[in-house]
Amino acid sequence: MIHFNSGDELLLVLEALSNPHRLKIIAVLSEGRQYISHLARELGISRPLLYLHLQKLEEAKIVSSDMEILETGQAAKYYQLNDFQFELNEKSIHDLSSSLTMKKKK
Repeated sequence: MIHFNSGDELLLVLEALSNPHRLKIIAVLSEGRQYISHLARELGISRPLLYLHLQKLEEAKIVSSDMEILETGQAAKYYQLNDFQFELNEKSIHDLSSSLTMKKKK
């Protein structure tokens, strides 16, 4: 269960979940960890675009990654889904609203 310490943490997770590509990434990773190239092929998107979406998911702590050396000697980056669950209701939004910093996007 994710417990939010601030409204900004809540927004980070909600923003990460607000994109159809990122939801598809979560769906694929729910079946098991994936090598970045395989994940890009399965989703039908470029690796640079995939990295942008994965970065958002990592910032929200929804996915994590690790590097492995393959038998060929090449480094391979794998992504896996972190278990997550959170409760969102009017009380939790009220409690977290005072900690929103209203940061402007760059």
